[in-house]
Amino acid sequence: MKFKPLKIKNFVIEKPIIQGGMGVGISWDRLAGNVSKEGGLGVISSVGTGIYENRAYADRVLGEGRPYEAENFYSKKALFKIFENARAICGDAPLACNVLYAQSDYNRVVQDACEAGANMIITGAGLPLTMPEAAKDYPDVALIPIVSTAKALRILCKRWKKTHNRLPDAVIVEGPLSGGHQGFKYDECFLPENQLEAILPPVVEEAKNWGDIPVIAAGGVWDKSDIEKMINLGASGVQMGTRFIGTVECDASDTFKKVIVDAKEENIKLFKSPVGYPARGVKTNLHKSIEEGTAPKIKCISNCVAPCQRGKEAKIVGYCIADSLSDAYDGKLDTGLFFTGANGYKLKEIITVKELMDKLINGE
Repeated sequence: MKFKPLKIKNFVIEKPIIQGGMGVGISWDRLAGNVSKEGGLGVISSVGTGIYENRAYADRVLGEGRPYEAENFYSKKALFKIFENARAICGDAPLACNVLYAQSDYNRVVQDACEAGANMIITGAGLPLTMPEAAKDYPDVALIPIVSTAKALRILCKRWKKTHNRLPDAVIVEGPLSGGHQGFKYDECFLPENQLEAILPPVVEEAKNWGDIPVIAAGGVWDKSDIEKMINLGASGVQMGTRFIGTVECDASDTFKKVIVDAKEENIKLFKSPVGYPARGVKTNLHKSIEEGTAPKIKCISNCVAPCQRGKEAKIVGYCIADSLSDAYDGKLDTGLFFTGANGYKLKEIITVKELMDKLINGE
């Protein structure tokens, strides 16, 4: 199969592959810039930008390099620098920013990303009913929500149409094999009716009810045959995160990459998260220390996600997600949280983004 370009709003993505936004620090300037350079859509994660370049852009840092409060954890200055560096790599090619709906300062970070030069905003981790409000001053920026059901898309389109006379420029439908946070409760992630190949066609049909909204399939997409399968089910493109961890240009630490490359299928689990959704990653020393009661003390310095209620949920699940993801970026094996999709155990080599894109488009 020869893949068609993916058109979203006024932007054309030559190869219909969106690189998933992975925070903290997994998809920043190097990865996103190179994916866009190679004809896909690079996605910069807005999460944890305060630790970029060893906290150089955070105005206040406490303790072990923890950016203080949301204005520093989601540093505007750092996000601007990340976009500037990514643009130096990809030029005028389309470039997106992933902003979690659950994160503190959501509206402000969306505005920061638009001002920094994002052509598209992608939002998941909650149903982003107020997304158009956050981006209302930037009508040329494409808005791409992430949903898990056709019902969610229907609710979202009704609300957007009523409140802002606007519809999504594309929609990502994410199945429960993705890395990081899921759109289903723990038990629901394993039900056959919630798998990507089951939820994609109804979302495609729902999207047709609202006009020409491209649908992008995500969650467990691994190779060219998977891309072909999703396009045959009605998708206009795919989003892939985990495979891009296995690239030279991925912004993750070498330790992070090694954890994923060394992971076995049985080590990749769904965990409870302070965000309120189950999250998938590699079971490592952090989870062992939580079980043994020796995990780092939770202090909630960064105030990263609203559902956590300033560390209340973190104390229930046993870890601070901001600190643990930051530690993974810093290469701290003992305290880091290492997110990956369910297929992460298939990652066995580190190649360039150019080589990976070639494999995905032309086959292994």
